[in-house]
Amino acid sequence: MAHGGGGSDAAGAGAPAWVVREQVVHRLLTLQERGLLAPGHVRLAASSAGRSVRTVQRWLQTAREEGRTARKSRPRFTVTDEVHARLALWCGNAAAVHRELLAQARASADGSVDGSAGDEPAAGTGDGGGAGVPSLATVQRAVRRDLNAGQRAALKDGEKARRAHDVHLARPVKWRNACWEGDHKHLPVEVELDGQTVRPWVTWFIDCARNAITGAAVTPHQPSRDAVLAALRIALSRDESGGPYGPIGGLPELVRVDRGKEFLCATVTRALGALAVPVQDLPARRPELKGTVENLNHCVVDMFLVAQPGYLHAPTTTTRPRARRGDLEGLLPFTEFTARLLDWVRWWNTEHRPQPLGGRTPLQAWQDDPTPIEDVPPALLHSFTLEDAGGDKILSTKGVYWRGRYYVGPWMHGMNGTRVRVRFVPHHDHEIEVFDTATGAHLGPAHLANAATAAQRAALRRAKDAQRRTMVRALASADRQRRRLGRYGAVTEPGQPEPLAALTAAEAEEQLAATARSDLAKRALPDLIPPREAPASWARPVRRPRPATPGTDADVGPPAPGAAHTPGAGSALDGANGEETEEGGRL
Repeated sequence: MAHGGGGSDAAGAGAPAWVVREQVVHRLLTLQERGLLAPGHVRLAASSAGRSVRTVQRWLQTAREEGRTARKSRPRFTVTDEVHARLALWCGNAAAVHRELLAQARASADGSVDGSAGDEPAAGTGDGGGAGVPSLATVQRAVRRDLNAGQRAALKDGEKARRAHDVHLARPVKWRNACWEGDHKHLPVEVELDGQTVRPWVTWFIDCARNAITGAAVTPHQPSRDAVLAALRIALSRDESGGPYGPIGGLPELVRVDRGKEFLCATVTRALGALAVPVQDLPARRPELKGTVENLNHCVVDMFLVAQPGYLHAPTTTTRPRARRGDLEGLLPFTEFTARLLDWVRWWNTEHRPQPLGGRTPLQAWQDDPTPIEDVPPALLHSFTLEDAGGDKILSTKGVYWRGRYYVGPWMHGMNGTRVRVRFVPHHDHEIEVFDTATGAHLGPAHLANAATAAQRAALRRAKDAQRRTMVRALASADRQRRRLGRYGAVTEPGQPEPLAALTAAEAEEQLAATARSDLAKRALPDLIPPREAPASWARPVRRPRPATPGTDADVGPPAPGAAHTPGAGSALDGANGEETEEGGRL
C-alpha cells in the first residue's frame, strides 16, 4: 500500500492502520451524507492519515459498495478449545501439537484407524504437512496472538506462573491499628538445639499502615496455636518500652490471615472475639491479598538470613545439590539465633526506612499518627493466651484433677470442695491456671503434683504452715477473750449474779477514755477546727462600702489607708458585710 509524503509527521501515523481507516472513512461518509464532501476534504484526510488520495478514495468506494470500513478479514488459523487442550497436554509445546495435527490429517486422508503416519510428509503444503494443516510458524504465531503471556506461562508451569502476570490492586493506606496481617515463615536457615539441627519458624504480626512489626514468636518446629497466642499477646501489650517493639501495639480493628489452621482455631478466634476483633479469612495461596506480611517474609531473608551461618540458599561452587549438614560446626545455637532475630526486628522498627513511609522509620510513622490507641486491660491480657479446658472441676484434697493428672498449688489450702475452671497454654500442660467458677477471679497457677520441684514442694509446705499459724493465733485470741469475760458467783435466789473479776476504777476510766476518743475521732469533721490567723505579711481583703440607702447614715466612709482589719473587732458595717469579711479573711 502506497504512502503519501510526510507520513512520519502525520496525525494518524502512530495509530494502527485499521483504526486510521475507520476514522477517516466514517468522517468522510458523514460529510457525504450532509452534501458537504469536497476534494479538499479527501486530500486533507489522506495527508493526516499518511496515505495517498487514491487509497482514501478506494476506502470510500469499498464502504459505499460493500458497506464495510475495515479491511476484509482473511481466514486464518486460531487457537480453538481443542487446540488449547492439546497445548495443555504438551505443556505449551506448539511443535508437538503441530505434529499431532499433521498425523491426524494424514490419518484422515489415508483412512487409517489408528492414526499412524509414515515418515514421508504428504504433499500439497508448503512445509510438507497434511492437507489443510497450517505450518508450524502459523501455529506458533496463532499461539502468541490468541494467548496472552499469562496463559502461555500457565501451559508450561501452571497456575503459579500465570499469577505472576496478574495485575493487583494496592490496598488503600489507613491509620495505625486499622488492620494487622499475620503469617508463619519457615526460615531457610539451620540452627543447633539440644545437639540436633533444626529449621526454626517465626510467627509474627505487622501493622499494614505503618509497616511496624507488632509481635513475633520463634519456634524450633512447625508452630501451633500456642505460637499464635504468644505472638498476639506480645503484639497487644505495650509495656516493653526498651524491647524490640517499644510503644507499638494495642488493639487492632481487623486481623487478616490466610486460612492457616493455627490462626483459625477455636482458641484464637474465641480470644479475639472476646476483644471484638474480627479475623478475615483470606483464600489459601493468595499472597497478594496480604502483601505487607509477605513482603516482610521476603525482607527477613534478603536483609538478615543471607548473612547468618547455616543459610541454606547460599550460592555454591559446584553444580551438585547441597548436601544436608551432618555436623553442628559453625551453626548458631537456637537461643543466640532468636536474640539476633529479635534484634533485627528492633532494627526494622527503629532504623529501617521503607520507601512507602517517605524516609521515616516505622516507629516514627507510628508516633506521628494521631489515631488513638486502645490498650487491652492487664487482667484480660493475662488470660489471653490461655485455652479453656471446658467444664467445671472440683478442688479436692489432692488438687485439681485434669487429663488424668492432679495439679496442686500453694494457694489451694483450705479450699476443698470449691468449683473451679481450668485454663492452660496449648501444648504446655506442665502448668495450668485456675479460676473461680462463681466469680471468674484468678485463683492462681497449679503444677503437676507428681512432677513438682523441690522449690514447689517447699512453697506448698510454707503455705500450709502459714495457714496453721494463722488459725493458732485466731484460737488463742478467742481464748483470751473468753477469759477476759470473767466468772460469776453462784446464786441461791433469783437475782443478777455478781462478777468475780470486777474492774478497778483505773481500768474502767482507761476503757471509757479510749471509747470516748474513738467516738470523737469517728464524728470529727474536716472543718470542725477553725483556721489559724493569717500571717501579717499576707494581703488582706479590702472592705468595700455599701451604697447609702435613704433613711440611713451616709457618712460612713472607706477605711483609712493601711488600717488593718482584726477578726472579731467592731465595725461600722452591718452583720452581713461582717460575715463576708470574716470568710474573706480565712481565704
